[in-house]
Amino acid sequence: MKLILLATLAFAATAIAQSVKSNIPYTDNGHARHVLDIYAPANAKNLPVVFWIHGGGWTQGDKAGVKLKPQWFMDKGFVFVSTNYRLLPEVDMGTLIRDVAKAFGWMEKHIAEYGGDPKRVLVGGHSAGAQLAAIICTDDRYLKAEGAAFDCLIGCLPVDGDTYDVPAIIETAETRLRVHHLPPRVNGHREKFGGTPEKHIDFSAVTHVAKGKGIPPFLILHVAAHPDTSAQAARLGNALKEAAVPTTVFGAKDTSHVKLNDDLGLPDDPGTKALASFVSGVLKN
Repeated sequence: MKLILLATLAFAATAIAQSVKSNIPYTDNGHARHVLDIYAPANAKNLPVVFWIHGGGWTQGDKAGVKLKPQWFMDKGFVFVSTNYRLLPEVDMGTLIRDVAKAFGWMEKHIAEYGGDPKRVLVGGHSAGAQLAAIICTDDRYLKAEGAAFDCLIGCLPVDGDTYDVPAIIETAETRLRVHHLPPRVNGHREKFGGTPEKHIDFSAVTHVAKGKGIPPFLILHVAAHPDTSAQAARLGNALKEAAVPTTVFGAKDTSHVKLNDDLGLPDDPGTKALASFVSGVLKN
């Protein structure tokens, strides 16, 4: 019996490994980071898609750091896509966002070849990836430039981001340092987001929230004990609700910035339960 069980587990592990297509280029003759991974259940056909954007402060991180999420979403009947993009300071923030949109555009054109439905896409991301997910789901210029539109989006899942309102986080961080007589940060949010008030506003998801745009439903996950991500989650959530976009803001307790993301997919995890409810709702619509 033990040998049979081990053989079964080995077969399952092989089946999961065979469902992953890694380092697929999403642009011709592109950068080494212009690649994405696709995780698909066996015999996938016309399944909804998750498009995931990794974090890392826009300066590091990799599409491979998805932990339990691909398997959890595949078990829910999704195809899971995780993308890389060029990083600061090699490119500026606008170019970085356009890389993400370019990956999305490639995905929409080709995901049916991997069993996904290009008309049902949930966009998610953690930390810096949360800002990137929120901006491409609120500022339609990026997807339109790649031939995509909001009507393919079924949901947005930003996880513990602190830059949905960039001017607010700059003012918060710089005031905190100033009142405590600490030196300003080198290459903080002010510099990362372009150095001018106009760019800070333009790269803020809250700037682009408006009624009638087709912005998808949002589940905004954040660490309840973190003052900055909690405030930013509330700020984005309130803007979306005022624009009549279905929105849930969920503050997870007894967790951390990294743990909240890494635990998504665990059976008893509160954030995962909130996600399961959200996914069930968006698939019904």
